[in-house]
Amino acid sequence: MRLFAFLLILLAPCALAQDYPNRPVRLIVTVPPGGAADFIARLVGGKLGDALGQPVLVENRGGAGGTIAADAVAKAAPDGYTLLQNSITTHGVGPHLYSKLPYDPVKDFSAVSGLALLPLIMAVNAELPAKTVNDVVALAKKENLNFASSGNGGAPHMAAELFKSVTGAPITHVPYKGSGPAVADLVGGRVQIMFDAAPSLIAHIRAGRLRVLAAASAERNRLLPEAPTFAELGHPRVAVSLWYGLLAPAATPAAIVMRLNAEVAKILQSADVREKLAAQGAEPMPGTPQAFASFMREEMAKWAPVVKQAGVKLD
Repeated sequence: MRLFAFLLILLAPCALAQDYPNRPVRLIVTVPPGGAADFIARLVGGKLGDALGQPVLVENRGGAGGTIAADAVAKAAPDGYTLLQNSITTHGVGPHLYSKLPYDPVKDFSAVSGLALLPLIMAVNAELPAKTVNDVVALAKKENLNFASSGNGGAPHMAAELFKSVTGAPITHVPYKGSGPAVADLVGGRVQIMFDAAPSLIAHIRAGRLRVLAAASAERNRLLPEAPTFAELGHPRVAVSLWYGLLAPAATPAAIVMRLNAEVAKILQSADVREKLAAQGAEPMPGTPQAFASFMREEMAKWAPVVKQAGVKLD
């Protein structure tokens, strides 16, 4: 009898995976509707629903740097019906910004796949008398320069902190509640510098109100190929992208994780999805669950000393 019960326990995940999915799947997103993260979630989620034969319902749970959404998924049943679109905020920078999280960012999740990368660029107000990155560094050591961000602890903020630590430029952080008002003040000259994804800045760059100085990516930004990379300028450590991935709760059956991974890989390789991502300045980020788990560990390790040096805490 005990052996039979033990076999039932072993076989239960297999039976669950074979029947998966038989009802809608929730994809919880860490931000409100609108913006790059929501766009990617709805693009991939819609295609994933078609592939699975069940709707994938995008549920926006913004707030507290993504910890509200992440906590909900960490505590959800590990059955593949509740997924998290995570990001550099929740599983790169975030673990170092809070003294105590209500979940373990590594142990409480199963990596499924990367989704997309959105490389950042560095731009300045066009009236700033600095034509290059080195000019900015030199000017910052003579005058008080400010940099804008979409909020404390976000990727644009931490990209500038990384830039400061690498170059020694003493620029001062001015946080805003979102990218929109930050860009508006950058264009208006109330702040001089900003790191952000190209789609937020490109219209103003094309209009001559902002000047792009460098791309914080391994290769030149496809939307702004005229801008050199930081690596080309001698600062290879200044490499920052907004990134998004897919997680399930820990202990989700491996068969379900692999099914989701396989479907996401097909979606990210499709021509129409790649085209829609490219239009937003984003790059597909497929890979195995193991590769994505390794990528997240590297991101968390990379940002630990930057957050410590900057002295940023959100609680």
